[in-house]
Amino acid sequence: MTELKCRDYGFECDYVSSGETEEVIESFRTHTDEEHGIDYSKEAIMQFLLRKQGL
Repeated sequence: MTELKCRDYGFECDYVSSGETEEVIESFRTHTDEEHGIDYSKEAIMQFLLRKQGL
């Protein structure tokens, strides 16, 4: 299971996206675009996930 939290990336926001990797990427992208006005690419979100895993 994959998980991303807005708070981990500098936002004062309690949003958490968890589940399958593709679902998490799309959910997190949609949230950051709609709520924070930042349109991250799929590649950028994948980099967040890789860094979180220490890769």
